[in-house]
Amino acid sequence: MIILKAEGWKDYELIDCGGFEKMERFGKYILIRPEPQAIWNKRLPEEDWLKMANARYVREKQKKAYRFADEENGGWTFFKKMPENWTITYQLGDVLLNFKLNLTTFGHIGVFPEQAENWKYIAENVKKAGVGCKVLNLFAYTGGASLAAKAAGADVTHVDAVKNVITWARENMELTGLKDIRWLVEDALKFVKREVNRGKKYQGIILDPPAYGRGPAGEKWVLEENFNELMSLCAQLLAGKDSFLVLNLYSLGFSSLIGNNVVESYLTASEKEYGEFYLLSQTGIQLPLGTFLRLKV
Repeated sequence: MIILKAEGWKDYELIDCGGFEKMERFGKYILIRPEPQAIWNKRLPEEDWLKMANARYVREKQKKAYRFADEENGGWTFFKKMPENWTITYQLGDVLLNFKLNLTTFGHIGVFPEQAENWKYIAENVKKAGVGCKVLNLFAYTGGASLAAKAAGADVTHVDAVKNVITWARENMELTGLKDIRWLVEDALKFVKREVNRGKKYQGIILDPPAYGRGPAGEKWVLEENFNELMSLCAQLLAGKDSFLVLNLYSLGFSSLIGNNVVESYLTASEKEYGEFYLLSQTGIQLPLGTFLRLKV
């Protein structure tokens, strides 16, 4: 098991975290947002946070911190003038990935910076598999992994249950100067079942399942109840030798060992690594940001 520090960003930095919040810079703008794992004290005084920040998001409800859930609404308080949306970039090899950011009502802004470590891994393995290799991105959100795979030469299918998020991901593709990603507003589990029945195969599969979610027709997704079945189906979709799988888990109750045990039930890896992502703040705090598993068959 390994711990990976997400790095390589110029347009992003974690400034400080604690008191169930984090303060981050996205391009020119500094935001304060909820962070349920930051149970320790802030290193910087509260007055410094307020002096530095452009805006702060506070949730209306303090239940579970879902990765993506419309019912987790809240509100922004503004301290300094800033736009409702703006763009940041990430240099992936010789390609500049572009991300449009928005101040959403649920507190997310459109990018998860720790995922840059997975974008590197995806691009590397797509290049090894060859131009035109097929990659499936499930629970794909605004498309960072899809952009990384497409930029490296993959034929990408991007699946998410929320239509406006698909639209957002398409904007990111266009901003990056890419084209021809296949967009599907679908329930991930239903889609994967159909792909297995069709006999489809993919050289790469990327999964980013939330703890809880809803499909476009109201289908209920609960990680603990559905994850094992999803992995069994994804194992059938992998093309075999030289194919790869990337799994992210954000549920606070799911360790990387759980993900590894489920995946091992269905796949034998030639190479595998699993563990935890973290970001290092300017103030020296290591903020954990979910677990991962990456393997090659």
